[in-house]
Amino acid sequence: MPECPPQLSPIARQERIRITAELSKLNLVTHLDRGALATYCGAYALWAEAMEQIQKYGMMVKSPTGYPIQSPHLAIANRQAEIMMRVSSEFGFTPASRSRLSALPPDQLPLLDLAMDEYDEEEAGNGS
Repeated sequence: MPECPPQLSPIARQERIRITAELSKLNLVTHLDRGALATYCGAYALWAEAMEQIQKYGMMVKSPTGYPIQSPHLAIANRQAEIMMRVSSEFGFTPASRSRLSALPPDQLPLLDLAMDEYDEEEAGNGS
């Protein structure tokens, strides 16, 4: 399991625990995924915070001059959702991306097949 970066907020850490538990069940996470997981979890935490503010104050707020404007939290939530969706597709968090994932068992990896083919050819050449 990749190490949790200390920069993640408590909300991001909770999401990381939830996501890594699911990914590890499917054998889809390694130490190489630390940055991508941190990006997803950090975006999730910012998205969640922005959504709380939108729920509290609404999508429209008053500008300093008193005119209604779109809440700046809406832009934050939308941007973080884009980041989350992009990383989600890499890890198979969406139905469409899951259909493209294939985690092969270690004995079915292409490199092992190639090595076994070479071994079989050597054995055949030795008359064994």
